[in-house]
Amino acid sequence: GVLRIEGDLIRAMETLYAGTRRSMPPGSAKRRLSELMNLPRRNSKRDSLNNIHHHYDLGNDFYRLWLDPNMVYTCAYYPRPDATLEEAQVAKLDHVCKKLQLSPGQHVVEAGCGWGALAIHMAKHYGVHVHAYNISHQQIVFARERAIQAGVADQVTFVEDDYRNIRGQFNAFVSVGMLEHVGVNNYRELGKVASNALMDGGRGLIHTIGRNSPAGNNAWIERRIFPGSRPPSLSEMTKIFEPHELAVLDVENLRLHYGKTCEAWLRRYQSAIDTVREMYDEQFARAWSLYLAGSAAAFTSGSLQLFQVVFSQPQDNTVPMTREHLYS
Repeated sequence: GVLRIEGDLIRAMETLYAGTRRSMPPGSAKRRLSELMNLPRRNSKRDSLNNIHHHYDLGNDFYRLWLDPNMVYTCAYYPRPDATLEEAQVAKLDHVCKKLQLSPGQHVVEAGCGWGALAIHMAKHYGVHVHAYNISHQQIVFARERAIQAGVADQVTFVEDDYRNIRGQFNAFVSVGMLEHVGVNNYRELGKVASNALMDGGRGLIHTIGRNSPAGNNAWIERRIFPGSRPPSLSEMTKIFEPHELAVLDVENLRLHYGKTCEAWLRRYQSAIDTVREMYDEQFARAWSLYLAGSAAAFTSGSLQLFQVVFSQPQDNTVPMTREHLYS
């Protein structure tokens, strides 16, 4: 309550970010010192459970206030500028499915499934069978109920467990919005899980917030919002693929799509902020306004990126020769 910004909070944050880049450019002593002082929490199995509980188990009623009806809490994909948030989130689910080249009868494993929207969409619209892993109890309970309502409970199995315990082989491995919580030190292990899970001819996709160059997370975000989180650079993501000779097929940056997504979330959140105050308190309500506005500004100012990386086993010669399958 000490500082109040009147006007457009997103534009104000963009200006602040630009000033920070000028005063602490990459590689500077000030930037390195800041990163050393703000190391993220660890992401062992026990620590990951505590970190995820801090953010995702705030309550489904809270997220229902400002997410779309399918509860998709990751970057949407806007096929046209005037698309609604609902349309853009469905378009994102389809964009992922097309990149994985899904077909009826295939088996898919999902690492970190949120409230289950992608798993349910893959089963309902692409006819696949899905094993979806998540360590958030509230999200798993919600996802199982949604699968029953959608009539795909016989095609989707929601597993309340850590991604490191994935077993079996699948036609596709997908992870949307989980890598930020894995920790760079665990990337090699994640790559091993993905490599072991992918059968010959299979596709993998990782969708994650990212950075232009390696850097720690914002200290305020680490403390208040996302403990243990660290968006990677592309060079850091190679630690997933290179040790296991996984072949990177396609990299796409959806940065501006995420900026637009965060702006849509912020508008809905602000319209429901009185309810948020009643559910929690004034400090929480202000913190999440700042988080959503700051996230939108981070994407539109270029501080954050959104990477989708598609990969396969190295010997796979059935990979598409063009991107026509994404847009036909």
